[in-house]
Amino acid sequence: MNRVSACHWFALVAVFALVSGCASQPDIRVTADPAANLATYRTFNYVQPLGTDREGYESIVSGALKDVTTAELTRRGYRLSDTPDFLVNFGARLDDKLRVTSTPVVGPPPIGYYRYRRGFYDPWFGYNDVNVDQYTEGTLNIDIVDAAAKRLVWEAIAVGRVNRRDREKLPAVVREVVPQMLAKFPSAGGGPPPAPGAQ
Repeated sequence: MNRVSACHWFALVAVFALVSGCASQPDIRVTADPAANLATYRTFNYVQPLGTDREGYESIVSGALKDVTTAELTRRGYRLSDTPDFLVNFGARLDDKLRVTSTPVVGPPPIGYYRYRRGFYDPWFGYNDVNVDQYTEGTLNIDIVDAAAKRLVWEAIAVGRVNRRDREKLPAVVREVVPQMLAKFPSAGGGPPPAPGAQ
């Protein structure tokens, strides 16, 4: 697998694993250009190629993201057009993370990993129990770009721990996370976003 293919496969896994059932939901942040007048937008299309595409063709994850995003924007009154007011782009990545926490040891003998010490010896006064948590963090971006100015005007970012799931569940994961990310994106004409599930 070459570097480009590997990057796009990891991007697919990042989106694929952002939502993990009963696990913690992704942290979603939204930023907007205060100078942009989103109320003037009525039509949209997609950047070509998308940030989640494979080299030379549309990836599975790009297709799923486009389907759900088109449905969400259509619910808000926007129309897909060859002469769009704004363009949509996606980005995804994985990052290995390491979290180290230190806790003073007081009270009863150690349990867990350090139970092998029990009954033989205790740590010195002031000893800290160090825990290392290694995990993978996935990030998904949805960018809204002014088509005429070619300038980013609105962005949603979802960040969450990655848990691998079967590839068959990818469309369901995308259907869950994209509406959350677009929840604050206004309706066409600047109206408020529709209620979740509203047509």
